[in-house]
Amino acid sequence: MKTDLERQIEEIEMMGDDHIGSSATTPLRDDAFKLSDSEKIASIKKDVASILETLGMDLTDDSLKGTPNRVAKMFVNEIFGGLNPAKKPSASTFENNYKYGEMLVEKNITVYSTCEHHLLPIVGRAHVAYISNGTVVGLSKMNRIVDYYAKRPQVQERLTMQVVQELQKVLGTDDVACVIDAKHLCVNSRGIRDIESSTVTSEFGGKFKNTETRREFLDYIKLDTEF
Repeated sequence: MKTDLERQIEEIEMMGDDHIGSSATTPLRDDAFKLSDSEKIASIKKDVASILETLGMDLTDDSLKGTPNRVAKMFVNEIFGGLNPAKKPSASTFENNYKYGEMLVEKNITVYSTCEHHLLPIVGRAHVAYISNGTVVGLSKMNRIVDYYAKRPQVQERLTMQVVQELQKVLGTDDVACVIDAKHLCVNSRGIRDIESSTVTSEFGGKFKNTETRREFLDYIKLDTEF
């Protein structure tokens, strides 16, 4: 009997390049950075306090009185910090002097993101691969790129595309792939409340559109069944 991951891999291969479309651009207003981070925190603090008061919470309670400020700082500095282009990681590249010409795979990259539909967590793993055309990037930079694009209100399809497109730009090659397997708490904790299901998205560029190359990549990551 096939495992869930084996079935997911088969679905990815059948999907090929015809996965659900999504714009790779995060929807931001033109004036998104008009306010400083401190100004955004002050504004969000008031909004969070208003929400809690509307729900009937007593903000004079010792446990709650600091919540609006904590949430505001968390939004701006942490879980939505990837909206700020100043926080984009620099991704220095190096000459591939050792002439490594095979696939390089960085798997099990932790993904913590936030669903933009309900502002609930997305938690999972990203698996990223590329084939060098003369340059390589530091391994930690691949993790940092995933983390940067994850730290914003997201949909998983867009996140997958953004990771691939950023690495293609950094490496100067189309030969980049990404698969993300994640749980969405908007599915797991509300609505249908299915705690077992996860969502798998993929983006394949360049040589990874070739069935054999894609299969090699998927074979490298198929042992990863837990996060």
